[in-house]
Amino acid sequence: MSIQIDDISLSLPSFFNQSKHSQIAVLVDENTRAHCYPKIKSLLPEHQLIEVASGEINKNLQTCEHIWKELTRHQFDRKALLVNLGGGVIGDMGGFCAVAYKRGIDFINIPTTLLATVDANIGGKLGIDFHGFKNHLGFFQDPLHVFIDPIFLETLPERELRSGFAEVVKHGLIADADYFEKVSSKGLKQENWNAVIAHSIHIKDAVVKEDPKERGLRKILNFGHTIGHAIESYYLHTENRLLHGEAIAIGMICESYLSGKLLGLSDSAVKTISQTLKGIYPELRIEKRHFTSIIELMYHDKKNINNFLNHSLLYEIGRAGYDIAVDEKDVMDSLFYYSKT
Repeated sequence: MSIQIDDISLSLPSFFNQSKHSQIAVLVDENTRAHCYPKIKSLLPEHQLIEVASGEINKNLQTCEHIWKELTRHQFDRKALLVNLGGGVIGDMGGFCAVAYKRGIDFINIPTTLLATVDANIGGKLGIDFHGFKNHLGFFQDPLHVFIDPIFLETLPERELRSGFAEVVKHGLIADADYFEKVSSKGLKQENWNAVIAHSIHIKDAVVKEDPKERGLRKILNFGHTIGHAIESYYLHTENRLLHGEAIAIGMICESYLSGKLLGLSDSAVKTISQTLKGIYPELRIEKRHFTSIIELMYHDKKNINNFLNHSLLYEIGRAGYDIAVDEKDVMDSLFYYSKT
């Protein structure tokens, strides 16, 4: 896989000048069709446009079936290319569909959200949700190429930018304390998004290269995600539906509390993490009566082994561990901690 941070008006034509693909399809949702597709339409060879509805709620087999039908209707063969233009949902689902279609066609990603740029499009994880369980079906497969241009961040509403920023904060918390301090002090008012994106990609790419199939070290990238994914799934079909990063921010606060209780993360570090995230993300009122249902969803997390709730937690800011078993009572306490701080 090749990752390129550059002016897409130069990098994309260069790629297609060397491309030998028989047909090209561009996968978009209604948002990227309106705001992002016009920026690259003239840079593309002849192609078909496939549109799906936006949002995690549509990252499912029904939407995949629509994509496969369109590829089939246009008689795409095994030498075709799928261009995924969008955020994490488009990248996850588009890659999933490409790998499954006729046992695999090439795909490239053009991430248009901060979340996709620094996290979802890096590392080769592809997946869709199934019966309410997040990323329950999926593959490991890198895109042929990832084209990153911060110009797309200009198309984002602040809520989407804030959602992606959770993964930026996470990268600092698990691997680089100085980076955490630097990005968290400026929040969404970063002076140089190119530098932020490059550093986050460097952190994630280094971890992924050491453990591409998530047998060990790569699990640290899931800090905040065991609880965060369960919260995201629980509220997915409610009026309190969360964006991915909003749920992960809650998960990181809860899992920082667990880190203090189980791994000795200092009280000051737990407080710093909690105050930083609560200063950026609006608080969700999680009622106590919902705790049990959220914990039940956690048992479907892919990191669990033999029904233990495995977590990735922090020894200190900038250093994480993984495969740490946490019991239900401690998880319950962490949800109380979030609700009371």
